[in-house]
Amino acid sequence: QVQLVESGGGLVQPGGSLRLSCAASGLIFSIYTMNWYRQAPGKQRELVARITSSGITDYADAVKGRVTISRDSAKNTVYLQMNSLKPEDTALYYCNSVYFPQNYWGRGTQVTVSS
Repeated sequence: QVQLVESGGGLVQPGGSLRLSCAASGLIFSIYTMNWYRQAPGKQRELVARITSSGITDYADAVKGRVTISRDSAKNTVYLQMNSLKPEDTALYYCNSVYFPQNYWGRGTQVTVSS
């Protein structure tokens, strides 16, 4: 049974930092592309960052320069380091793993950026 468990969310002031983690189990982690998505209230879910099995990364324009995605195959974990957080980064952040046609989602971790 595949499980993706996110952690690291919370309340942070504007300009602050958070590191999200997603621990994966039940799959061959190293072959999956790992993604972080987010969904704010009343908005569609959007891709934040992606890292392929070979370590190629891609970022949404809204977070470029502020966010870094990384993966640790020894720990079956993908990370999202977020710096210079803004109120508009407030959302539920989801971990997603893809190896076509397999596609798995975690339950999300809440990030709230507010003073």
